[in-house]
Amino acid sequence: MEYREKYAAFSKTEAELKAKRALQRIGWMILLGSLALTGILGYTVAVGLWKANDGFTRWLSLVIVNAIWVACAYWLYRNHVTLAAKANQLHEALQARQTAAAQLPLNTTSGLRVYREASLDVIASYRSQAIQNRRVHNLFQLLIISGSIIVSTLTAMNEGSNKALSIVTSSLSALVGISAGVTGYFKFRERGTTSQSTADDIEKNYNASQFQLGDYKNLGEEPRLILYAGTVELIKEEQRKRELQLEQSSSQHDERSA
Repeated sequence: MEYREKYAAFSKTEAELKAKRALQRIGWMILLGSLALTGILGYTVAVGLWKANDGFTRWLSLVIVNAIWVACAYWLYRNHVTLAAKANQLHEALQARQTAAAQLPLNTTSGLRVYREASLDVIASYRSQAIQNRRVHNLFQLLIISGSIIVSTLTAMNEGSNKALSIVTSSLSALVGISAGVTGYFKFRERGTTSQSTADDIEKNYNASQFQLGDYKNLGEEPRLILYAGTVELIKEEQRKRELQLEQSSSQHDERSA
């Protein structure tokens, strides 16, 4: 029971740390995009490409964009502090889990039973990651779809005479582009699918080992538990390989883009 609690605490802290790191990356992309817009607007203001009677609009736009990247930079700083604290908590949770694991009886039916029950927390952790990735993916897809429709509508309504409407249209178009880039880079849908698939596979083997189904049929308790532990470790290894492939595909895409 103690090992299961320590393992659950470690899995939860690890999932929270991954989520914080993902938000950190998204924040950096927003910050860089806002800085780029600041540079463009600053150049526009400096060379006076806009009409003189539109001075209020251009200065207001510049102030808004600057406020966005200042707020984003402040959030990144605060999130960095939280990220460091979460990393420290993960290290402490790992040490606690290792200490609890060292106290388990090895090569015994009791230790294998503990491993099987602890896998329920592994299933919950993978499902939590899958739900979170699906939510993020759906949010960005909603931004992309609704933003594209709104941009098309505003472009058709505006004939170029309304500068404020042009700014709104350009900002929405930039938001759609950033959302599409974030979705394509981080592959939230694929990550959610692989996590859900891994959770389902582990749960399938858990039920099969418990009710003596499939490969676990006509086996004694200890051989069943040994087969279950080996199968779960293989499933987890496949999940790590899939995650590594997603990371590598994102890096290769960046290299081709560069």
